[in-house]
Amino acid sequence: MAWNGKLNKINDNMWEIPKGHVKGMRTNAILFANESIISQISEDNAPQQAANVAGIPGIVGSSLAMPDVHWGYGFPIGGVAAVEGNDGGISPGGIGFDINCGVRLIRTNLKQDDVKGKVTLLTDELYKNIPSGLGSKGIEKINAGSIAEILNSGSRWAVGNGYGWERDLNVTEENGCMKEADSGHVSEKAVKRGEGQVGSLGSGNHFIEIDVVEKVYDEKAAKAFGLEEGQITITVHCGSRGCGHQIATDHLQVMEQYVKRNRLELPDRQLACAPLSSREGSAYYKAMSCGANYAWANRQMITHWIRESFENVMKNDAEKMGMDVVYDVAHNIAKKETHEVDGKKMDVLVHRKGATRAFPAGHRDVPDIYRAVGQPVIVPGDMSAGTYVLVGLPEAMKKSFGSTCHGAGRKMSRKAAFDKLSINDLRNSMKARNIYLKTGTDGGVLDEAPEAYKDVDQVVSVVCDSGLTGKVARLRPLGVVKG
Repeated sequence: MAWNGKLNKINDNMWEIPKGHVKGMRTNAILFANESIISQISEDNAPQQAANVAGIPGIVGSSLAMPDVHWGYGFPIGGVAAVEGNDGGISPGGIGFDINCGVRLIRTNLKQDDVKGKVTLLTDELYKNIPSGLGSKGIEKINAGSIAEILNSGSRWAVGNGYGWERDLNVTEENGCMKEADSGHVSEKAVKRGEGQVGSLGSGNHFIEIDVVEKVYDEKAAKAFGLEEGQITITVHCGSRGCGHQIATDHLQVMEQYVKRNRLELPDRQLACAPLSSREGSAYYKAMSCGANYAWANRQMITHWIRESFENVMKNDAEKMGMDVVYDVAHNIAKKETHEVDGKKMDVLVHRKGATRAFPAGHRDVPDIYRAVGQPVIVPGDMSAGTYVLVGLPEAMKKSFGSTCHGAGRKMSRKAAFDKLSINDLRNSMKARNIYLKTGTDGGVLDEAPEAYKDVDQVVSVVCDSGLTGKVARLRPLGVVKG
C-alpha cells in the first residue's frame, strides 16, 4: 500500500502532513527526506504511520519521521514522538520489540596494514567466539538471579563480572543503566528467555563489522572521538534479544486492556498506550528500562569477546591495541528528557524507534570527554556500505527533540528480498568489494542484502543538511559477521 495523501514540501529536506489530514491527528507530522527518499517512503506508506502517531494522547511538538523511516508495528521504524512527561501516553509500539537495539563503536590503534592478511582470521574468530543467528544462545550460563541483576544494573553488572573495563561505562548512553529499571515488572517468561541469550548477537539486521576509517570530515570531532584515517574499528549492532521481545509482548497486552477499559480513541490499535503516571504506564517504563539494561549488558559482554578475539589473532593485549569504546547509543527506547516546546522548557518522554539520540556540544548528558564537540552518533548503512560517525548539533534540539536517523532504513521488505534477490549475487557482490562475509546460513542473510536498503549516503545527507547532525567520519567494512 502506498501513501496518496498530502505531503506539503517545507524545504528540500522536510515535508509535512498537516494536522487534521488524517482522522485523529492532534498535531502535524514532519518527515525528513529529499525528493528521492520521499518517493521511497511513500511507497512503503510509512507516512500513514507518522500521521497515526500524531494522534497519541499527550503528544507535543510534531510527530517526526527520519529519512530511514519504514513501516513498523504501530510507530514507523524511524519515528520520533515526545509526549507530556506525566499524562502523555507511553506506547510499546513507539519503542519496538527489540528494546534498546543499538550500536557500539570500538576503536583500535591498529592500521589497515597491521591486519593485512588477517581480516578473514579476525572475522572467523569473532564468529566463533560470539554466538550469532536465530535463537542463538550466550556462551555463559546465567541464572535467574543474575538476570535480575542484569535487568536492574545493565552494563555495570557486566563490567563488575569481568566483561570489559570500568571506563567503558563512561562512553555508554546512560552509563549503561536506566536507573528506573525494576525487574519486579519483568515476567518469569522474559527472564527465562534472557537466561540463555545474554552475550549473543542474534539474527536479522544485527552484525559485527571490522571497518577501516576511510574518510574524516571533521578533524576536531574525530580527534575527540579518537578516530583517524586508516584506523581499524569494530562496529556492533544488536539489542535485548528474546528478553526485550517478551517484555514488549507482555506489556503490550496490558496496554491493550487499558485502552479498552478506558475507551481511548487511537488511530491504530497498535499504538496502545497508557499515561506514564498510570500503574500500567509506570510498570511498562520500569520494565522497558530493564530491557534496555539487558541490551547494554549484552553489548558489553560482546565487547569483551571482541577484545579477546583480537588478542587471539593479533597476539597482542587489547589495552596495547587501544581497544576502547568510542560510544554506545540506543535507537529503540523511550527517555525522560527536558526540551523546549513552544518556547517553554518542558519535561517530556521521547519515544525513539529506529532513531538515535543526537545531543549537541555543551549538553549535560554528553560524556565529559565529548562535551566540547557533541555526542557521537553511529549510523550503519547496509553490509557493503559501512558506517557513518556523526555528531549531534544544536538544531536537533529545535527540530527533532535531539534525534537523528539510525541507519540506512529498509526500502524492500524481507519477503520481497527473499523473492527478488540471489544469495550468489550477494556473495559475489561482497567479494568484489573485498569484504569478507561470515554467516551461518544463506537464509539468514539474504533479506539483509544491500539492495534491500536505502542509500545511506542520501540518508546521512538529509540529516546533516537539516542541521540535526554533522559528518565526522566514514567507516568502510573489511569483514562482516551476520547471524
